[in-house]
Amino acid sequence: MPTAAAAAATPFDAQQVLRLGRETFDIEAAALAHMGARLGPAFVQAVQRVLATAGRVIVMGMGKSGHVGRKIAATLASTGTPAFFVHPAEASHGDLGMVAGGDLVLAISNSGESQEITVLLPVLKRQGVPLIAMTGGLQSTLARHADLVLDCGVVREACPLNLAPTTSTTAQLAMGDALAVALLDARGFRPEDFARSHPGGALGRRLLTHVRDVMRMGTEVPRVSPQAGFSELMREMSAKGVGASAVVDAAGRPVGIFTDGDLRRRIEAGADLRALHAEDLMHPHPRTIAADALAADAAQAMEQHAITSVLVTDTDGVLVGVVHIGDLMRAKVI
Repeated sequence: MPTAAAAAATPFDAQQVLRLGRETFDIEAAALAHMGARLGPAFVQAVQRVLATAGRVIVMGMGKSGHVGRKIAATLASTGTPAFFVHPAEASHGDLGMVAGGDLVLAISNSGESQEITVLLPVLKRQGVPLIAMTGGLQSTLARHADLVLDCGVVREACPLNLAPTTSTTAQLAMGDALAVALLDARGFRPEDFARSHPGGALGRRLLTHVRDVMRMGTEVPRVSPQAGFSELMREMSAKGVGASAVVDAAGRPVGIFTDGDLRRRIEAGADLRALHAEDLMHPHPRTIAADALAADAAQAMEQHAITSVLVTDTDGVLVGVVHIGDLMRAKVI
């Protein structure tokens, strides 16, 4: 590590910084393009082997390859392929017991000679565990022991010294992403499946939250009959705090809606509202949605029609709830 004096003696060169940054992008982009051109039958076989695996994909790697391996395992697990990372050094001291019959090992090593991995190879072979190698060392110990080899070789690292793992780890990461993408497509993985493994994320909330999960029901739903007077309509709107009231017929089906916005516009127009009834004030044919619809669909309807609440009806058209924009915000759907 350079001393503070040496660092101070080296003038900062902004142009050199930009040149090296751009050169890194160029080197790594070229390496990925070459990898794509080399991709062939071994990749197809790797996808087929993982699809046929009854157990989990156990990802291993040391150092920077280990960091990449953790990400690859997480990506596989979140896209329909059960996977987790096992540190190869810990595997030699008991964690190899995590590898069970029916599992498959994905071992990552740029050189293919990482001692912590190669020491495990005879044990994995005796257990009959299939091994896929992700390496740039096609003649390495790891490659020779593997059932399949995914070529992640690069011409050079982006590091000016050609030492720090840079291009090689980018290549490994890209190969892992390619494997995950091919697998999720082969499994018919859908956005709903992704959401189930990401329930805390924005996508999970949008795809897993239904109107019934956020709507107001029972006495919380503002409703009046068409013959209700203006005062009764106002009391219902004020009591329920939705900023609107449904107008329902004798069977409970919504025939109209009256909102705070309607009230404001009527007052601005100078109308005398005291002698009017709900049927005189309401908007007919209100927007409705089913309780089993996605809450995101309710949000879309509100945005599309510039409204702040949607009535919820059952299969017979009977009013069963109301969902307000505030309910969607609290549920973090929007």
